[in-house]
Amino acid sequence: MSYVEKIFERLHDVPERGFEEFKTSKILAEELKNLGYEVFENVGRTGVLGILDSKKEGPTLALRADMDALEFVIDGEIKNIHACAHDAHSAIVLATAKNCKELGLKKGKLKIIFQPAEELTGGALEMMKDKRLGKIDEIIGCHLRPVEDMKLGEASEAVYHSATVQMQYKITGLSSHGARPHLGISALDAAVIATNAINAIRINPAIPHSIKVTNISVEGRTYNKIPSEATIALDLRAETNNIIEEIKEKVKNAVTYSVKSIGASAELIGFGEVIAAEYDKEIIESCKEAIINVLGKSFGKLYNYGGEDFHYFRRDLNCKASYIGIGAEASPGLHHEKMTFKIEALEIGEKIMTEIVNIRLGLGKK
Repeated sequence: MSYVEKIFERLHDVPERGFEEFKTSKILAEELKNLGYEVFENVGRTGVLGILDSKKEGPTLALRADMDALEFVIDGEIKNIHACAHDAHSAIVLATAKNCKELGLKKGKLKIIFQPAEELTGGALEMMKDKRLGKIDEIIGCHLRPVEDMKLGEASEAVYHSATVQMQYKITGLSSHGARPHLGISALDAAVIATNAINAIRINPAIPHSIKVTNISVEGRTYNKIPSEATIALDLRAETNNIIEEIKEKVKNAVTYSVKSIGASAELIGFGEVIAAEYDKEIIESCKEAIINVLGKSFGKLYNYGGEDFHYFRRDLNCKASYIGIGAEASPGLHHEKMTFKIEALEIGEKIMTEIVNIRLGLGKK
């Protein structure tokens, strides 16, 4: 069994939720120490940073892998499961780190980032609060792809994630008896009116996007009264950051003024977002070259409606970036509790990531 497969199996056996990756981070930190990396732990609460310095002038390249698993309720029992292949990503990056140490860097620095809480969309931002992360000039991420995206033996040099926003509004009306609805203001009616207003929002159809109300709920189990409180939840997505900003503003106006039309009010009580991918042409080309060197051809760019907090690294560190997709035929799908993938994808990912480091920093026998 190869090194990358052994690490994958160890990580797969200890699935942990975001910011609770204690066993995972310990395994990864100990392996990096054994390889001879300078290692910093608890970066961004449970994150791990490894540094390999060539002591020669050159850029600082970072390879980032996420670590956290997903929580499921199965037969009434809470279970953590690696259903999004973060264990695979960490194994691929660690195996790449091993190769780079054994071969030696010709220039620059290599930083290995094991990031917590990608599923919570807060891990990247938390790690960047830690000054030990330091300066980064270039950063590469990776993700195994589901069967719908690409086949085993295929890889993309740039996976373009969309901007993603979740919003939750509390709508307040005035309760009354069901026999006297004229004395109340139905928060449920207001929620329906807000939903219709949201559905009427129009954005340039040339830019892929979606605006969805995903949940409407009211308080209590009394069915003969007009509800005074309701909540609506929304999922917003767009291919570009400027379009998601336009959508957010229009949703705010739609909700605020539509419920006001019947005397209700709305308050934003829940909000989370990740920004859309923005990459650097030079890094994309290096990733493409690496993929061609390993596989003979590139799948090309892949546009994906999923979100990723990886992109905060590029924005907030002002560095160059790209994010590769590795064909693994994951099925029945990412975030499914029974997700599996072609194990051969691990070594393919390791080879591609190692070749990227070779192209950007140079590798050679010591």
